[in-house]
Amino acid sequence: MSKPMLFSPGPIMVKDNVREAMMHYDICHRGAEFEALFADTVAKVNKLFKADDSYQSVLISGSGTSSNETVLSSIFNEGEKVMLIRNGVFGERLLEIIEKYEIPLVDCPFEWGTYPDAAKIEEVMAANPDVKVVAMVFHETSTGMVNPVKAVGDLCKKYNKWYFVDCVSAAAGERIDVIDMNITFCTSVGGKCLGAFPGSAYICGKKEALETLTPEMGRNVYLNLAKHYDNAVKHNQTPNTPNVNLFWALNQALTNILEEGVENQVARYEECAGILRKGMEDMGLKLLLQENRANTVTSVFLPEGKEAKLDEFLVKLEEKGYVVYSGKGKYVEMGMFQVANMGEIYPADCEKFLEVLKETIDEL
Repeated sequence: MSKPMLFSPGPIMVKDNVREAMMHYDICHRGAEFEALFADTVAKVNKLFKADDSYQSVLISGSGTSSNETVLSSIFNEGEKVMLIRNGVFGERLLEIIEKYEIPLVDCPFEWGTYPDAAKIEEVMAANPDVKVVAMVFHETSTGMVNPVKAVGDLCKKYNKWYFVDCVSAAAGERIDVIDMNITFCTSVGGKCLGAFPGSAYICGKKEALETLTPEMGRNVYLNLAKHYDNAVKHNQTPNTPNVNLFWALNQALTNILEEGVENQVARYEECAGILRKGMEDMGLKLLLQENRANTVTSVFLPEGKEAKLDEFLVKLEEKGYVVYSGKGKYVEMGMFQVANMGEIYPADCEKFLEVLKETIDEL
């Protein structure tokens, strides 16, 4: 079977040097070589987020969800509240974590595909002065929408709240400045826009917040942010045995983007998204969003009358060597699919994809 072209929002296609880095010779995770790898990697994560020395990053062996769960299960004392702004599947994933750990919740939901209204958010924030943390997804992958992260960050500064942002599908794909956006904690994973593999997650947090955490606040043994922070700053290590080989690959992917320039990679993603969107609209396809769109995910509908053939379409496209994702929730029955341009995808790849896409839709 030939190698598929992954136009999906993770896992993604990686550079050869990232794949080769994962084959690094075996080392001990309690030795000096790992400590050097760890220190170098977390320093590069800080640079990715434009963080200064007032921030510390840590590494988690797990998916993006594991990094989100690490934060949410670790930063609340009994009775402290979180305000959740949500408008899609991954906002609801944060809700699931919050409810699982029985964290008191002030919910601020919006319809899927609806841009969160800053005035409504401020109204809820002002009415709940006892909220400790405001949480939101940066790029709601289920629709391809980028949420008002800077505006909410400004509100968090005004009302003196910690601000947690799920950047799983945004890091290395959107312009993120944790200082300017007033972000207290943000999370991501290698196997998305960054160009590494699933299972290599990371968290960047303000030291002044991290230093208030205790292991006892953590409601999870493995995903305990206080323990991760303590081991990072004291030993350049993780509390438990990490997936060392994935960390080598993560480090190489970070090296790649920092050498290319984060802005240059973001600009490439923007260019690819523009080619895909224009091409699909030229075919007469309807896009879910026309504004507030991510640089790396486009949600699009099959032509009218072909909605029920979504599964057949996905299979046919994969047989031709291209992988895209089905929509989620209510969008499935509407025939929505998602085209992503994360990782090793370039303008010429997008042009070729559009040719195959049209051919496949015409066959339905």
